[in-house]
Formats: sequence, structure tokens, C-alpha cells
Amino acid sequence: MDSEGNQLGLMSSRDALEKAYSEDKDLVMIAANAKPPVCKIMDYRKFCFEQSKREKEAKKNQKVMEVKGIRLSSNIDTHDFNTKVNQARKFLENGDRLKVEVRFYKRSFAHPEYGEELLKKFAEAVSESGVVDKQPKMEGRRYVMFVAPKSAK
Repeated sequence: MDSEGNQLGLMSSRDALEKAYSEDKDLVMIAANAKPPVCKIMDYRKFCFEQSKREKEAKKNQKVMEVKGIRLSSNIDTHDFNTKVNQARKFLENGDRLKVEVRFYKRSFAHPEYGEELLKKFAEAVSESGVVDKQPKMEGRRYVMFVAPKSAK
């Protein structure tokens, strides 16, 4: 193919190179495995520049999702709980994922069911802004749950 996209047909590699040099362009092999190989006459530096520009533009438009963390204690008070819920709602409305964890200290580790109940209550409280991504799971001395924002439709 030439620089305008017109097919030139079958020709030897020497003829193709001469044609590319006469137009002050490069001969770029597009499909090396095809029989015969497919080549195109183009300005390769301009092609690379435009491709990198497209990649930068695509990267600029994508949103990076952060994972925010919220820590709770197994014996948290209602006002503190409500404060954490409000904080979680703000994070979810901004489009961030949440990692909610309940840590157990000393004797509180004897009753891990309190932590599971607390996480279920937390998931219920933020249900209008987010959806439980990963169910509560015990990891060492803490219960962990992930909450994802609800998709805006």
C-alpha cells in the first residue's frame, strides 16, 4: 500500500523500497507471516507520534479506582459508627472502593461474631451508595469486607 492507502499490488522488495525512498517515506512490514508479506509505505515517525498521542489521550480519560480503608473496633459506639458510615458514603460517591475491617484486640478476639454482625450492619447502612463486593472474611485477627460503589446508570 502507498501512503494514501491505495494498493500497489505485488512487487519485489527492491521496487517497494525504491518507491518508498522516492516519496521520502518508510517501508513498514504490516503482516510478516502472510504470503506474500504485506508492507505499507508511510512516515513511521509520524505514525509512532500519533499512536503515543492516542495512548496518552486514552490514559487521560480512564479513571483510576482507589481502595480506601475504614477500620472499626468490635465494640464501637453508635455515634462513632455513624461517623464511619458517613465517611464511607463520601468515598463511595467519589467512586472509590472500600476495605472495611474490624480489628480484634486481646479479649475481644473471643467473640468474632460481633465483628461479623458489625460488618453486616455497616453493609446495610451504606447499601444505598455501595454494594458488598467481597463478603466478610476472617483474616488473622480481623474481619475484612470490600464494598464497591453502585454503578451510576
